[in-house]
Amino acid sequence: MQNLAVNNPTPRHVPITVEVYHLMAERGAFHPDERLELIGGKIFDMSPIGSLHARCVTFLTSALIRIVGDSSIVTSQNPILLDDESEPQPDVAIINFREDYYKNALPAAADVKLLIEVADTSVEFDRGVKFSRYAAARIPEAWLVDLINDRVEVHYAPKDEAYSRSKTFQRGENAVSETIPSIEIPVEDVLG
Repeated sequence: MQNLAVNNPTPRHVPITVEVYHLMAERGAFHPDERLELIGGKIFDMSPIGSLHARCVTFLTSALIRIVGDSSIVTSQNPILLDDESEPQPDVAIINFREDYYKNALPAAADVKLLIEVADTSVEFDRGVKFSRYAAARIPEAWLVDLINDRVEVHYAPKDEAYSRSKTFQRGENAVSETIPSIEIPVEDVLG
């Protein structure tokens, strides 16, 4: 008699595409109040937004609208289509100006000039998982406002799945963009 090996079933990860993600949402797979993001074919539950985080996003959105004027669009916590498996919702994004304000399609990676993530509970996730996707999508610059360590990290020069350069700015300094020369904001004002 032949020995039969007993194999336990193993789960298979099948990446979810943006198209399937949208169909799931349309069909009610998610509660309307859930904060979700599709990153690399996986759906992630995002933490609730606290007052310090909300204040920082509101400040940055307002300041950046004044700085870039009508040359770009500044969005807050709206989806960006990076690729077929990723549709994050960065806290702030500066995107190319379009007359229709992206009425018929979400902004894609090629439309993005700069992204900002504000992190209190998600520093490592943002810096690792999200920033690697941003770099792979060739987003020229991504900022991480680290509310835990009181600093602003500016990541730029995407190469493969990482940013090849970064600068860190502390209270008392100005956070300066490497790709949009007009952006220079006191870290004290960003952190509050």
